[in-house]
Amino acid sequence: MRYFIVDDDKASREMLKNIITEGDLGVVIGEAKSGADCLASILAVHPDVVLIDLLMPGLDGIEAIEQLRMKGFQGQFIMISQIVNKEMVGEAYEKGVEFFIHKPINRIEVRSILKRIAEQFQLRNSLLVIKESLDQSESASSRQQSVKEIVLSILNDMGIIGESGSDDVISMMEILIYENEGVIQLPPLKNLYESICSKAGNHNISSKAIEQRIRKIIVTAVNNVASLGSIDYTNLVFEYYAPRYFDFQVVRNQMVQIEEGQDEPKKVKVNIKKFLQALYHDTIEKYNEK
Repeated sequence: MRYFIVDDDKASREMLKNIITEGDLGVVIGEAKSGADCLASILAVHPDVVLIDLLMPGLDGIEAIEQLRMKGFQGQFIMISQIVNKEMVGEAYEKGVEFFIHKPINRIEVRSILKRIAEQFQLRNSLLVIKESLDQSESASSRQQSVKEIVLSILNDMGIIGESGSDDVISMMEILIYENEGVIQLPPLKNLYESICSKAGNHNISSKAIEQRIRKIIVTAVNNVASLGSIDYTNLVFEYYAPRYFDFQVVRNQMVQIEEGQDEPKKVKVNIKKFLQALYHDTIEKYNEK
């Protein structure tokens, strides 16, 4: 389990971190001292669980949860609170909070709650694996996968499915495979961006906007893969995608930042051509499988 802690009290953050580490309950991949400070980091590293203080100056816990949900964050929340107010508790549950940890923090209570949420997480993942296995088996036996399905599967591995820019990447792979059969090396990126604009039939879309969206989705992928590698260097997703789709030193730099608990990830320099070439190679290989 990967945790992110948000609390304006440094002592509380340290105590929670020690409970998680010493109890072998998972790994803390980041922390922040306010609701406003946590948003970008959480969206970048995608923790499984966010432990967040209810009352914080500026953006409180409930408001931060609401903004994260609006931006597509799918992880779970545990609320940390030193007050018991039925209205606020009810609002927290409505926003998706599953458990409460009371202040002052009790080590036994924290361990118990984190073990319960880990069991829920493992059960949900097991059910998803079974469902995906059944879906893939049915699909493989009945028809060839489409380019879109293959690309979505790869983007899902890197945690960027549904991100802004994913549709552009899918359109690009469809153009390359359906309309340029047999191509080995990618044509100039500018040509591909213009092809997407032409396919969309929307003259308000610019090549520059497409490039920016694709760059942004690759940055998110770098952060997600780096997060996996910082937890487990032998993770299969990390081992496959880190050197193949990205400049590995860039991934390594992000891993160092995550391990050091830096609140604001530094700017990431990405190689768009390398990412798209690797994606095209994997997509066409799977598309041609019988």
